[in-house]
Amino acid sequence: MAQTVDTDAFRAAMTRLSAGVVLITAHDPDDGPRGEDVGMTATAFMSVSLEPPMVLVSVRVGSRMDELLERQPRWAASVLSESQRHIAGRFALRGRISDRLLFEDISYYRGEHSGAPVLGGALSIVECETAQRVPAGDHTLVVAHVLAARTPSADGGPLTYFRGRYRFLR
Repeated sequence: MAQTVDTDAFRAAMTRLSAGVVLITAHDPDDGPRGEDVGMTATAFMSVSLEPPMVLVSVRVGSRMDELLERQPRWAASVLSESQRHIAGRFALRGRISDRLLFEDISYYRGEHSGAPVLGGALSIVECETAQRVPAGDHTLVVAHVLAARTPSADGGPLTYFRGRYRFLR
C-alpha cells in the first residue's frame, strides 16, 4: 500500500530533476475550415525504445493537446534550443489565447509524415504516430512510434528546465 505523499513536497522534489524542453505540436483538421495547429510545451518527454524507435510524452488530462491526441494520432516534437526560450514560455501559459495566434510569428514548416508544425531552429525533430495512451493520475502517457527523426540545427545548446525555471547548459 502506498503512503500518502504531500503534493507540495513531491512537486518540490521533482523540480530538482533537470529536463529537456520540447514543443509538442499537432494539426487539428476539425477546427475551422482549414483546421488549426495546436502546441504545448513539455518537459516530460523521453525516448522509450530504439527497436522500434518509440517516444513518450506526458500530457495533462483534459488539456487541448490530450483531447486532440485522442483523435489525431500523428504529431511532432521539436527539441528546443536555448534561443527558443520565448517559444517554451509562450506555449506553456494556461488560459492562453488562440493557438493560431501563438504560431503567428514563429518560423515553422509542416512535417512531411505528421502534417504537424515543426519548428525552424529546433535542435532535433521527431514526427510520431501514437501507439498507446496510458492513463496515469492527472496525466495521459502518450507512447508513439517515431515516423521520422532529424537533427536540422547543430547550433546552440539545449533549453532545460530546473527548479521551475528555463535554464541553459554552461
